[in-house]
Amino acid sequence: MKGVILAAGKGSRLYPATHIVPKPLLPMANRITLHYALDRLTEMGIKDICVVVGENEPKMRAALGDGSDYGVNLSYVRQTEPKGLAHAVGFAKEFVGDDTFALYLGDAIYGSGFAEHKKKFEESGAANLNIVKPVPDPSRFGVANVEGDRIVKLVEKPKNPESNLAMAGLYFFGPELWSVLPDLQPSGRGEYEITDAIQMLIDRGHLVLAGEFDDAWFDTGTLDSYLETTAYLAKGENLIAGTVNGEIGSGVVIGEGAELTCEKIEDSVILPGAKVSVSGVIRHSLIGGTVNSTGSVESQILHGDYQGE
Repeated sequence: MKGVILAAGKGSRLYPATHIVPKPLLPMANRITLHYALDRLTEMGIKDICVVVGENEPKMRAALGDGSDYGVNLSYVRQTEPKGLAHAVGFAKEFVGDDTFALYLGDAIYGSGFAEHKKKFEESGAANLNIVKPVPDPSRFGVANVEGDRIVKLVEKPKNPESNLAMAGLYFFGPELWSVLPDLQPSGRGEYEITDAIQMLIDRGHLVLAGEFDDAWFDTGTLDSYLETTAYLAKGENLIAGTVNGEIGSGVVIGEGAELTCEKIEDSVILPGAKVSVSGVIRHSLIGGTVNSTGSVESQILHGDYQGE
């Protein structure tokens, strides 16, 4: 089995930090986000991994190299334009060949691994197994309707969900996927949806299974979720790899080489190498680069190296 990580997204909800640091390379608890994806894949014995990149390709290659530092073999393919997950995975077809593969959304973080789900997929002969998780608000997600552990229907963000099983960002596929992608049509938002591709597998009579996941799962795309996930990964502890002149509250991560002066900091992340001077309190924020501010900084994303509007 091979691995495919989708990491072409711009991370626009974390601008301006992700203008400077590509979202997959953004540190979380002082490890880059993609390291956690590599952990989950290598736990399953997957060593040959393709990273689907976008305009972030040069920085991604520079940061990750050939993967030898992480005990894996990394390849890269470039998604030419952002047209959805199913569009992105199509670029990995040559890499995957006739093998099975695990598809991992690059900014997802999980509390434990998927070895048992991989085993279930391989033993079942299914065309696809999707990790799903019961959630209290399924209308925010792609939702799987099941009969037993067989998925019979997928609905993207249903207004009146018939199930509470959210598609949780990790998928196992056989080569059957490649037969449906050429027939896929854009969705209402103009993208080629992975849920539509899976529905086509179901409609064509292939076995599609659900693998229920009962541990923590985070999507790290917003400031709130980024800070929540960071606190989870830090196990509630402060991680101080730089220097701080000021009071340190709870939920603080300071990157290596960072220098911070402030009255107090809490529930915030200072990125590696940052030089930050704030006359007041820093709270619920993400800061990188050189930043000088009078007054307090609260619920903000700042990066001093960003020269845009």
